[in-house]
Amino acid sequence: MSDPVIQKSELKKACKNCGAELTYKPGTTQVTCDYCGHKEELNLSLDTVKELPLREYLREMGSQANSVEISLLHCKNCGANQHVEENYKSLHCVYCGTPLIREDAVTEQWILPGGVLPFQLTQQEALLRFKKWVKGLWWAPNDLQKASLDPQFTKGLYLPYWTFDAQLYGRYTGSRGDYYYETESYRDSKGRNQTRRVRKTRWSPVSGNIQGFVDDTLINASKQHTGKVPRGVSRWDLKKLQPFESGFLAGFVTEKYTIPLNQGHLEAQDEMRNIATVWARRDIGGDEQRVNQLNIQLEEETFKHILLPVYISAYRYKNKEYSFFVNGENGSVSGKRPYSFWKIFFAVLAGLLFFGLIYLFSK
Repeated sequence: MSDPVIQKSELKKACKNCGAELTYKPGTTQVTCDYCGHKEELNLSLDTVKELPLREYLREMGSQANSVEISLLHCKNCGANQHVEENYKSLHCVYCGTPLIREDAVTEQWILPGGVLPFQLTQQEALLRFKKWVKGLWWAPNDLQKASLDPQFTKGLYLPYWTFDAQLYGRYTGSRGDYYYETESYRDSKGRNQTRRVRKTRWSPVSGNIQGFVDDTLINASKQHTGKVPRGVSRWDLKKLQPFESGFLAGFVTEKYTIPLNQGHLEAQDEMRNIATVWARRDIGGDEQRVNQLNIQLEEETFKHILLPVYISAYRYKNKEYSFFVNGENGSVSGKRPYSFWKIFFAVLAGLLFFGLIYLFSK
């Protein structure tokens, strides 16, 4: 296959009034000019996000079909590969804050995503979520709300993910445990005869078949040494995915996938096996279940390469840096935080005194 024609205009849009770069306005279908206020509607596709046949695409990965060139900056500290728009005056890694040198940029082929979940929150809304999160922290120092948070270093980042679908068929063998109760006699601490009911489990061998459709198994397509996005913000409503439109990326950082499709598929198989185990336990029934052997088969496998939104930043408190993350779609927040030694100390002390008093009065 011949090399694809590179269309730089697919990644950058200029304002027709003043020539400045247009940026995507979260929660809308528009790109806007920060200089003159001009707005343009994105040319959105009416099609749904397409599922691609997995086996066929794995055989053709070397062709780099449906790809374009993008300029990437590699962070020498944490290893993140990120595409940064030219209108950023100060370039810092979105994960670790290390300064990035534009002269170190390299050009790589990038397989176009099939879908993108556009940002629904603005940068200012993300900062407000952070402040609300701080107010709800237990054991936090009283003056944490005075933390220095520089909006310049709060960046919206599109993270690359693979999703996998499959028809799953499986056969299992195991055991079903059903509870029953027996009455037994015993002597209490004063030597008196007493009776009590004791729960026991009756196990019986079982086997069976399971089948079902596994939809959108989500696999992170990029792993860094630092700055891993916490599980608490890694939940997105994939029903809001839009067919890929480069305008959604305007003004944001886009991370390039570093985990190839075949490796992502192996991780998805492990996830699907876990799902099959849950199905098998449900099929076994009873009060307890043991799955001794499980064989699964995946058919009609499809996948998507998608981009999902998150805000990443760091704040300084007493000369120490802490990172935080805000889900760009639903606003959930997670991150590192400081603890007040004295709050914890006095809470533990109060607890010890409380139980000490209870002990004394009980005597």
